[in-house]
Amino acid sequence: MSIRLSGLLPEGFHGLFWDVYNRTHREYWLMGGRGSGKSSFVSIALICLLLADPQANVAVFRKVADSLRESVYAQMRWAVEQLGLSAYFTCRLSPMELIYQPTGQRILFRGADDPEKSKGLKVEKGYFAALWLEEASAFGGMEEIRTIQASVLRGGKGVTLISYNPPISAKNWINAEALKPLEGRLCHRSDYRMLPAEWLGENFLLQAEALRQQDERAYRHMYLGEAVGTGGQVFGNVQLRPITDGEKETLSVFRYGLDFGFAADPDALVCCGYLSRTKTLYLMDEYVCSGQSIQSLAEHCHRLAGDSLVRCDSAAPREIAELRRLRVNAIGVKKGAGSVEHGIRWLKELAAIVIDPARCPVAAREFSQYEYQRDRGGGFVSECPDRDNHTIDAVRYAMEAELNRQVVRLRKGGLV
Repeated sequence: MSIRLSGLLPEGFHGLFWDVYNRTHREYWLMGGRGSGKSSFVSIALICLLLADPQANVAVFRKVADSLRESVYAQMRWAVEQLGLSAYFTCRLSPMELIYQPTGQRILFRGADDPEKSKGLKVEKGYFAALWLEEASAFGGMEEIRTIQASVLRGGKGVTLISYNPPISAKNWINAEALKPLEGRLCHRSDYRMLPAEWLGENFLLQAEALRQQDERAYRHMYLGEAVGTGGQVFGNVQLRPITDGEKETLSVFRYGLDFGFAADPDALVCCGYLSRTKTLYLMDEYVCSGQSIQSLAEHCHRLAGDSLVRCDSAAPREIAELRRLRVNAIGVKKGAGSVEHGIRWLKELAAIVIDPARCPVAAREFSQYEYQRDRGGGFVSECPDRDNHTIDAVRYAMEAELNRQVVRLRKGGLV
C-alpha cells in the first residue's frame, strides 16, 4: 500500500511530521485556534508511528472520560479511514480501543479525571511509543501531565504530543509552560490559514471573516489561537517569535540594561535592539539569576555586553561601583518622579516588542503576563504592579537614552 501524506497534511505540518515520526524530540506542543488542523495531524502521525514499529502502542487522554468517544476516538477512526486501513483495525467501545489486527497493537483511550488511575495502564505486547493529551489546557497543570507521562511512557522510549487551543489569559499555566525552552521540547503553532480553503469549507471561512470584522480580538483568540489577554494586559504589542537574520542585520547598535535583585529577587540583564524607523524593540538575549555573587554577575555582563555600556538601577550604587571595579562598563540611570510610568508608556506605544522566547524566556513570560492592578471588585485600575517585572525594568534602563530623547521632544512641543 502506498499513501501520499502530502494529500492529507498541510505543508506547514510536513517538517513536523518527520520530526515526530523519527521521534527527534521528547515532547511536541501543538497550539492553534479553531480549524488549525492540529488534531488531524496528530491522529495521522500516531497511526504512522504505530505502523513503523510492530512493538509500538499508543495512549490517548482527555481530561474527562465522557468526552473521548465524540472527540479523540472519532478522530483516530477518521485517520484510519483516511489512510485506507479500516479493514485492518478493530474498533471497540468497551473498553474503548483500536486494535491493529495484523500485530495486535493497540490504541487505548482514557480520561484523566483521576491521573493516578493511569498507573494501571498496560499492554500485553510491546510498549507505549506515544502519548497524546488532547485539549491539554483542561488539565490541572504540569504535575498532572507528568504523572500520566511517568505512568505511561516507562523507560523513556515514547513521545508526548500535547494539543490545545491556548486560553485567553497569558497567565494560564499552559501558556506560561509553553514559553519555557526546555531541551527535548518542540512547540508548533498553527491556524486555519495554513489549510487549503476547500478542506475548511465556505461556511467556516465566512464565519471566521465575520468575527474578524466584528471583534478582531475575539477572532485572534478563537481562530488564530492567540492568548490575547483578559483586558488588563499592559503590553498588547508583544510578539513572541524568533528574530530573523534580516531583522538582526538592521540593528547596528545593541543596548544593555541591568536590574539588580534584592533578597529573593533575581538580577536581570537584557540585550535590546531598537529600530526607530519602525518603532520596533527587539529583545535579543537575557541573563536572569538569583543569589549570585557580584563576581559572577560581572562575568555574565562581560559575556553578554562585552565592553558596551550597561545601564543599571541607580538605587544600587555600591553594586555599580563593584561592577566597575571588575571592569564592567556600568553606569546608573537617572530616575525621577514619573520615570517608571513614562517608561511603561513608551514601551506600550511602540509598534512592536519582539521577544525571542528561546533566548529570553523570562522576558517573554514577564512582558506577556504583565497586567494592571485589580481593585477589590476584580476590575483593572490604571496602575502597574511592582512585581514580576525584572526584565521590564532592565529594558527601561537599557532604553534610557531613547526615553530621554522623547522627553526632550515632548518638552519642545509644549506637551509636558
